[in-house]
Amino acid sequence: MAKSTAAVVREEKKTATPAKGTAKAGAAEGVAVMNPVAGFLAGTSSFLRDVRGEMRKVVTPSREEVRTTTTVVLVTVFAFAAYFYLVDAVLSRAVQALLRWLGGTQ
Repeated sequence: MAKSTAAVVREEKKTATPAKGTAKAGAAEGVAVMNPVAGFLAGTSSFLRDVRGEMRKVVTPSREEVRTTTTVVLVTVFAFAAYFYLVDAVLSRAVQALLRWLGGTQ
């Protein structure tokens, strides 16, 4: 019967590990038994390096760009406010007319 690929991979991993006492085995064991504090510090320093690299990519917009985008946002907000006001007024009148027609309100 043929072996599954997972069984073959497991067997290859078993044979690929170096013997204890060699330099490669010591390095691999050191990573596996890493001190939690050292791991935290390494992770934190890596994170801060990444943050510093990303912050170097940040571009501050010019005064004109800020003014333009602010104007676009304000115009859009007022346009949507007017649209929703009109839709609300039309629907409100329609519901009131429907209720009057059904005899619910006067």
